[in-house]
Amino acid sequence: MKTRPDLNRRQFLHTTALAAAALPFVTGAAELRSAGKIKVGCLSWCFHSLSAGVDPEPAIDLIGEMGFDGIELIVNAPDDLKRFWTDARIDRLRRKLDGHKLRVSQFAMFQPVVEGLSSTKREVRDQALDYFESGCRIGRKLEAPMIDIVAPWALELKGPSSYLPRYYDIENPKPDQKFHIDIAAGFDWEQVWSGFVETIKGCLARAKAHGLKFSIENHTHTLVPGADAFLRLWDAIRDPALGCNLDVGWIQLEREYPPAAIHKLKGHLMNLHLRDIDGLMRRFPPFGDGVMDLAAILATLKQIGFAGFASIEQDRHPGDRDINETCQRYLRMMREHLG
Repeated sequence: MKTRPDLNRRQFLHTTALAAAALPFVTGAAELRSAGKIKVGCLSWCFHSLSAGVDPEPAIDLIGEMGFDGIELIVNAPDDLKRFWTDARIDRLRRKLDGHKLRVSQFAMFQPVVEGLSSTKREVRDQALDYFESGCRIGRKLEAPMIDIVAPWALELKGPSSYLPRYYDIENPKPDQKFHIDIAAGFDWEQVWSGFVETIKGCLARAKAHGLKFSIENHTHTLVPGADAFLRLWDAIRDPALGCNLDVGWIQLEREYPPAAIHKLKGHLMNLHLRDIDGLMRRFPPFGDGVMDLAAILATLKQIGFAGFASIEQDRHPGDRDINETCQRYLRMMREHLG
């Protein structure tokens, strides 16, 4: 059995310094169980692609005009950290956010930015940590309370498309076609997991040094596909500034009932992404058209005292209703349920 990979001297010194600077910011999901109502948010990428260099400004206007409490913004590609998210652009976006009275509920980094966090190669992990810290600086300037990533998957796993979590079914299989993911020769799960834990500790130290909490989101095939995997990660780190951004659509696609997952995550739940899901648990239709048990989800959130953001993340399919209408419908449903 391979030993756990240790931080190199550069990582150790940098992480130790950051952790010391972060002591005033050690807060966590318990903060979100304080008195207050659940806030209703919308992800900017409901209205734009996840391509490099995409401007979220039109989405900010749309979401603000609809009357949402908050918005999530995202960096889509490593080059965007410097070329797109400049100080001048951040200042302009902040003025736009202030004009709409929109809070940035969290600042997210898309998979191409942080995919190296699960690498078994130290230099790749170091580069991903540098990207992560750049994202933290942007999140801080946007006055977001937390930084968010979808958990990466082991880079030794390769599916038929670039975004592995989207490979979970074969709608019309050809004769003799099998559901298959390539796994590289020599794949060592324990090495990947232990390296991931140490790297997440490094991410957490960087987030805290910038006054941010750190939320990790569940997706299929990743190192954190569901509530139990997140709890295993948290037990290995045990820091209240680390929490879960629960995506209820992806958790139900994994055949875990979202209210049960919420109970498991009590004390560690920092943020929610809300989607609907079809009866076969394979697709995410326009919100309100599927079988997602929204009433039970919100009742459970109230039961555990959650007062953070619950934000819509909406897939788009040919023939779906207009995305503006779907987001407005979501907002109405949430206001009706929450009172």
